[in-house]
Amino acid sequence: FSGADLADGSCAHPTIPDKVSPLLPANHVTMTKGTGLVHTAPAHGMEDYSVASHHQLPTDCLVDESGCFMEAAGPELKNKNVLEEGNEAVIKMLQAAGSLLKEEKYVHSYPYDWRTKKPMIIRASKQWFVNTADVKAAAQDVLKKVKVIPTSAVNRMLEMLDRRTFWCISRQRCWGVP
Repeated sequence: FSGADLADGSCAHPTIPDKVSPLLPANHVTMTKGTGLVHTAPAHGMEDYSVASHHQLPTDCLVDESGCFMEAAGPELKNKNVLEEGNEAVIKMLQAAGSLLKEEKYVHSYPYDWRTKKPMIIRASKQWFVNTADVKAAAQDVLKKVKVIPTSAVNRMLEMLDRRTFWCISRQRCWGVP
């Protein structure tokens, strides 16, 4: 069957009782990578965040700064490292629920830390996301007061600011990135 047959459908969450997850279209999901059906983790990747934002889904992060599941993930997963015992616990939960179709070793394309050579988990923190309209207006106002050489560059920068769909202001470093 085609993906269009699943439009507006939903499925039961395999590990959280009574939670229903919507089936949503996403341009980054293709048949050339995997099955064409994927989960969405809005707090852990740009494409997923974009899909969640478009459909007004929550972007809650269930992983803490040390890479362990938080209490909101459930008592079976709380304080377990996502890439170690947490992964094993999820597989056992899926087996117990009769929801595991196949288990296979897979080398995921995580970014790796150059110092430790360990995979890094991308996770969003709520404090990073701010009202786009407020930041955009403030940035444009300030830019108009800056003397830019050559002056033609100001218009390009104002246009770039106008196209921004989101802003990330990091508390982990002394500067933010658009």
